[in-house]
Amino acid sequence: MKRKTMNLMRSVVCMMLLFVAFAAGAQEKIYLSLQDAQEYALEHNRTLENASLDIMKAEAARWQAIASMLPQVSAGLDYTNMMGYKMDFGMMVISMPPSASFTVTTAIALSGAQIVSTQVGNISKRMADISYRKSGQEITDQVKILYYSALVTEETLELLRENLESMKKLHSMAQSAVDVGVSEQTDADQLKVQVATMETSINATERSLEMVYNSLRLQLNLDANSEIELTQGLPELMNVDAVSDLFREEFDINRNYNYQLLKASTDLAKKQIALTGWSGGPTFSIFHQFAKKHYFSDEMTMNMTPPNMLGISVKVPLFTSLRNTKSVQDARLSYRKQLNTLADTEAALKIQHRQLVYNLKSALEQYRTQKDNVEVARRVFENIALKYEYGVASALDVTNAGTNLIFAQNSYVQSLLQIVNAQISLEQLLNR
Repeated sequence: MKRKTMNLMRSVVCMMLLFVAFAAGAQEKIYLSLQDAQEYALEHNRTLENASLDIMKAEAARWQAIASMLPQVSAGLDYTNMMGYKMDFGMMVISMPPSASFTVTTAIALSGAQIVSTQVGNISKRMADISYRKSGQEITDQVKILYYSALVTEETLELLRENLESMKKLHSMAQSAVDVGVSEQTDADQLKVQVATMETSINATERSLEMVYNSLRLQLNLDANSEIELTQGLPELMNVDAVSDLFREEFDINRNYNYQLLKASTDLAKKQIALTGWSGGPTFSIFHQFAKKHYFSDEMTMNMTPPNMLGISVKVPLFTSLRNTKSVQDARLSYRKQLNTLADTEAALKIQHRQLVYNLKSALEQYRTQKDNVEVARRVFENIALKYEYGVASALDVTNAGTNLIFAQNSYVQSLLQIVNAQISLEQLLNR
């Protein structure tokens, strides 16, 4: 009885260990719509996290510039021991006993360069904020491209598998005809090669799909073993009418993040002129110092430390051998170059808008054409396959029809991706 109990306990423990091992090895499965994937990426992507840290760094740098114009307070405590030294003035001897002094100094310094530095800090913070929003847009767009790519690749796999089943059926019929002596082996061999070609295409497409999912895991900052299941399909996401609305949307260049960054950079170059100019300007400073000194002796001594002291100073550079003048000239030239770059970019973005609208229109036309083409190619293949079953068409006809169908399907899939890429490029430009 005792042995049976021990065996039962061992069995229970083994089952528990197996359950724990299975649970530990189980893959995490995540169900994602397109919006869920984009929001998840914004929350977990490290690139966006670094962009938010840049905003904090810009804010810290701005406050450093502001703090340099605010009062600075410091305290000091000193101890001095002259080892029994005494000052002998002939008729008077003054002892120099050990002493301790405590000082509190309050100072403030102001210059035009400091004021301009705070303005530069404001522009830098604005640029960091624009870069953060731009990074967010790029991440969501990249997730959208990968999401669509996964759906398109999955649809390609489905089409190829359907073709493979049809081709396997025809090959089986051809081989049966060869076995009964009513057909030649070369006909069956041609279809066998076509089957092998389709299987190779399916394997390559499966590997491509895994690469797409790995890229999506990287964007979402997911574990490599995480399993992703997309909850939306192409029919739900592909809204041709919504895409067509982009043609009628007016291009506001000031909403474009690249233009905003370049404009802020131009403002920064302009402020650099003032900052360089004020580097040769006057500096005003004022300080107050409170001091208290204590001697560790009752002997007569001489205390020359005033308890309160106020100081004011104004410093003006008089001659710098044209260093400041040339620095300002260099800053002005840099600003003029930046203005030219801004004007060129503005013109280029307007032309780019026209080109992207053209690209999207062409992609939509290509999509409609390829959609009709793949339907025609499918009907032709089914017709040829039916004729082959009745002995009216040859194996070569079936192979050619199958090849044309695969080519039409690939062209259709590529047209889908072209629409997605063209749409996202235009939305990025418009800052949709």
